[in-house]
Amino acid sequence: MKRTHLPLNGLRVLDAAARHLSFTRAADELAVTPAAVGQQIRALEETLGTVLFRRTTKGLELTPEGEAGLAALRSGFLQFEESVRAMQAGQSSKVLTIAAPRDLTAKWLMPRLAALTAGDPDLRFAIVADEEIDFTQANLDLAVRWGAGPGEHEGEALESDGMVTVAAPGGGADTAIAWPGCQGEDAAALVRVGDAGLAIDAAAAGLGRACVPELLARGDIAAGRVVVIGEPRASAQGYWLVAPLPQWRQRKVKALVDALAA
Repeated sequence: MKRTHLPLNGLRVLDAAARHLSFTRAADELAVTPAAVGQQIRALEETLGTVLFRRTTKGLELTPEGEAGLAALRSGFLQFEESVRAMQAGQSSKVLTIAAPRDLTAKWLMPRLAALTAGDPDLRFAIVADEEIDFTQANLDLAVRWGAGPGEHEGEALESDGMVTVAAPGGGADTAIAWPGCQGEDAAALVRVGDAGLAIDAAAAGLGRACVPELLARGDIAAGRVVVIGEPRASAQGYWLVAPLPQWRQRKVKALVDALAA
């Protein structure tokens, strides 16, 4: 059945005017002018084809037709409020779903989520591998993606020194380790791996040098598993925290972005 188009603004004005039995006091409540209240009531009466108020010597008075609809109207507004509260309840949820590349999840994301849960044990995370997953289909809150910008979504860049070349502290830097994003490393590499995380692990094992995102190698560098050879190189690409605008505006997502980007 086709739904009737509801004149919600007029109905809200009707509710206020009926409670106060005064256009002036209704206008004060709604932060509009008494003339605007009168215009809304007249427009509503024209839409409904009935008179809702009449003026008497005692003041403003509801007609029987206006009185007849008030109980259902106020019940409807209460249900609207309950609906809004239900939709807002997710804002305070401590459950977040994040998509990220597997190597970034292992090398960078998991340690940070562990630190967050240590400070707030009610937090819960679901992590999925990022293969350009659709936000709506996967019910994602946030994604971490590699690129030159946030693309079609809202986003914030994760600070990094670009690309670094790493190798085991004891040597083994004579041969390049290749991976799909290694930006032209030696085509005759001794080892080829699937992602930058595996390239860092191969370098730590002494299998060669790997040119990888500094953000990804940061933990292994700090732990002494690998050392940096030469100077970092600037990169046009980097890791971005991204989400469509509706998710990006959520309080829980904003808090997570602030925590991860800190």
